[in-house]
Order: sequence, then structure tokens, then C-alpha cells
Amino acid sequence: MTFEPGKSGNPGGRPKSKPFKEALLMEALAAERGEKCYAKKGSLRWNARQLLNKGEVPAIKEIADRLDGKVTQGISGPNGGPIQTVDLTNMTEDQLNALESIFGPLATASGDDEGDTGGEGEEGG
Repeated sequence: MTFEPGKSGNPGGRPKSKPFKEALLMEALAAERGEKCYAKKGSLRWNARQLLNKGEVPAIKEIADRLDGKVTQGISGPNGGPIQTVDLTNMTEDQLNALESIFGPLATASGDDEGDTGGEGEEGG
């Protein structure tokens, strides 16, 4: 099979692996069937079984977050809709100055006190 230039040979990308979730699922199913844990002591599956047996839900969640990554949180606007943009082109000079007094310190919090951060600011900077 030949690959065309500019076209991925693996359009789905690398599969997302969740090692702790998979180990936990395997051990939960085995425990449900009454099977003994045959995993090597100290292995991911062995530890998953120990936490399941003790009912350590917070510990299971913490390990899963560290090994498999936290579940992403979506960001949305009012009532779950899109984030609203603000049109600053029709604001008065006083309104823009008020916004700058509020957000100006945030723009320079990284230690860059130059004012204009390279956006579409005043000419001749």
C-alpha cells in the first residue's frame, strides 16, 4: 500500500491508552466472578484489586487521575451556549480606560511592564 503525500496513514491517530482504567476494569470483572488476583504483587492490576477490595474510591480516583489524566472540563457561555465575544470597537474612551484599569495589571502580571503586548495597539511603538 502506498501513501499519498499530505494524507495520514493513520487518520484515527494513536489510540488513547488508559492503563489504570483497563487494569481496574479487568480486576473488577475478575472480583465479580469470584476469581483470585493472579497479578504480580505491586503491579498496577494488583494495586487496583487491593483498592477495590478495600472500597477506597478516593484513592482509586486519585490514581486514575494521575495515570490516565483528569477528565477534561468543558468551557461554555451562559446556559451552556457558546462563549460570547465582546465588541470593543464602539466603546468610548472612558469605557476603554475603565477596562484597562481593571485588566491592565493582569496583562503585566508576568513581569512585562511594556503596556502593549504586541496586539493591534497604537502605531509607532
